[in-house]
Amino acid sequence: MDSQAHGARKYPTSELLGSSAERGWALMSAELRSQPEGETPVIVPQHTEICLAVIGNESCLVRRTGAGQSQVAVPRTGAFGLTPIGVGDNVVTMTESIPRTLHLYLPTALFDRLKNDFNLPIAPAHSIRYLAGIDDGVIQQIGYSILSELTNETAAGRMYVETASLTLAARLLQRYCDSGTCEPTESSAHSLDHIRLRRVLDYIAANIEDDITLVKLAGIAGYSLFHFARKFTLAMGIPPHRYIGRIRLEKAMAELAAGKSPLAEIALNAHFSSQASFTRAFHRATGMTPKEYQRRRL
Repeated sequence: MDSQAHGARKYPTSELLGSSAERGWALMSAELRSQPEGETPVIVPQHTEICLAVIGNESCLVRRTGAGQSQVAVPRTGAFGLTPIGVGDNVVTMTESIPRTLHLYLPTALFDRLKNDFNLPIAPAHSIRYLAGIDDGVIQQIGYSILSELTNETAAGRMYVETASLTLAARLLQRYCDSGTCEPTESSAHSLDHIRLRRVLDYIAANIEDDITLVKLAGIAGYSLFHFARKFTLAMGIPPHRYIGRIRLEKAMAELAAGKSPLAEIALNAHFSSQASFTRAFHRATGMTPKEYQRRRL
C-alpha cells in the first residue's frame, strides 16, 4: 500500500526514520517520523491516519483544524490523533518538535472488509471522528507491535500486519465512530471445525516458501478475514502469523543443519527482506546466530 500520497506530502519537513514501503504490506502502511516545529500543508487524506506519539514532548502543543473543528492537544508518549479519510481542511501545527511519531495509514478498503461481517454503514471509514490527544491501551499495544515489526522484521510479519490492521479498523469503528451502528457485534466463539482446520494447515505446509496471506487462508477456511483470525487462534492457541513464523523458523533450522544452502538463500526462503533481518530474528528466537547454530549442528 502506498502512503506517498499522504505521509511524504503531509510531512515534507519531517525526518523519515522508518517505512513499510519495501515490506509488501497489503492492508496498511506505516511510517516512523521525527516531527519538527512547524505547520503541515493542506492535504486531503487518502487514508485514515493514526498518529501515535512513540516518544512525545509534553512541552509541545499540537493544534489541528479539520472537519470544521479546531483542536489543541499535548503529544504525550502513547497518545494518538485520528484523521479520517477526506478531511479537506486538515492542517496541523506543532509548537515544538516531537522526537518519534508512528503514522499508520488505513485504506477505505480495509473498513469495507468489516462492513458485511458486522452490518456496518455503507461507508464506515467516513464515519470515524476527527480526534486528538487520545489514550487507548488497545491502540497503543497494536501500534507498538507494528513498530516492532517495522524495526525488527519477522518471518510472518506481513501476515501479522494484515491481522493487526483488521483489529485496528474494528477498534476505530467500535470506539471512534459517529454512528452507533458502527459498533461490531461479537463473532461466534466456535473454533474452526477439524476438516476446515486440516485444509488450512495442509495448505500452509505445502506453500510455506510462498507468500501466504490471511486473505488466502480465510478463503480456504470459508470465513471472513476477521472471523478466520479469531477462529484459528481459538483452534491452535496462537494467531496465524505466529504459527507460520514458527513453521518457517523450523524449516530454516533444518536447512542450516543440512548445510547445503547459503545463508542468504535460507533467509529469502524464510521470507525476510535481508540476511541481516533474518539473523536478528533467528537470534531473538534461539539465542544464537544462524552461523552459530549451523556450526553446532554440522
